[in-house]
Amino acid sequence: MTNSIRESTKKILDKHGYHLAGTHGAVKTCLWLNKSMRNNGACYKSQFYGMASHRCIQMTPTLACNHRCLHCWRAVELETDIPQVWDSPGTIVDSCLIEHRRLVSGFGGSENMDKTKWKEAFAPRHVAISLAGEPMLYPYLPELIDEFHKKGMTTFVVTNGTNPEMISKINPTQLYISLNAPDKETYEKACAPVGDTWENIKMSLGLLKNSKTRTAIRITLTKGVNMKAAGGYSDLIRIAEPDYVELKAYMHLGFSRKRLSRECMPSYGEVLDFSEKVAKSLGYCIADSSETSRVVLLSKNGAKSNIL
Repeated sequence: MTNSIRESTKKILDKHGYHLAGTHGAVKTCLWLNKSMRNNGACYKSQFYGMASHRCIQMTPTLACNHRCLHCWRAVELETDIPQVWDSPGTIVDSCLIEHRRLVSGFGGSENMDKTKWKEAFAPRHVAISLAGEPMLYPYLPELIDEFHKKGMTTFVVTNGTNPEMISKINPTQLYISLNAPDKETYEKACAPVGDTWENIKMSLGLLKNSKTRTAIRITLTKGVNMKAAGGYSDLIRIAEPDYVELKAYMHLGFSRKRLSRECMPSYGEVLDFSEKVAKSLGYCIADSSETSRVVLLSKNGAKSNIL
């Protein structure tokens, strides 16, 4: 089998805490899993949707991506080829669980660790398919989601919306489309797409409207880049009629620091102000917010519900 991840790329991924899952996927523990096991806070997804942060896997079936987003904290500049042969969903799921547990085991020696939560972390209940890359490039994504569901786990899939054909094939617990521009010109600046995919995104938004699963639009707001034209965002969101809209500040972290300055990171107040404008234009209401994560949640009636 041809390995799609070059040795030079693997060294960088290893340095930043990524563990390979199969030959082209990856898994990595997030900050909030660590904090949750220490009773020191939880991810905003826990607050918004009831996810247990210490029992969540952060993974991707492929590190390849057709966007080079300025705000992305991942190493989008790394060379990652499309595999000639894809790993099976079962192989990726099993490898993810093995590597996640290997990562979690390393936290056990800490004096500040909640031992009960640490043990629970070895039996994850949620999967965030959003670590890096574009998951819709993996041709067996529907089957991958089914494999996780068979193990009693919920799935959150985050896509850039450039592959509308796959949108209609998958049925995760919650489906996100990242919408990081109110118009095509801003999209090309903020996301640096490979190819002309703006119309594909609008097509995906239309498919989201008819999705049988919970749906969300996710917007990463970057000052000086895409934090403008609230009405433009509203017009696009209206196509999808999602259950939720998340508006989150760009955070000056990871590899994004090589592309953007700290001044591009909006404050919580600025995110809240912009969210209110989008909500008013869209006819949605603010359902919740997290000042720590600088994120605001909108829903149609201001309500929210847990995934379980």
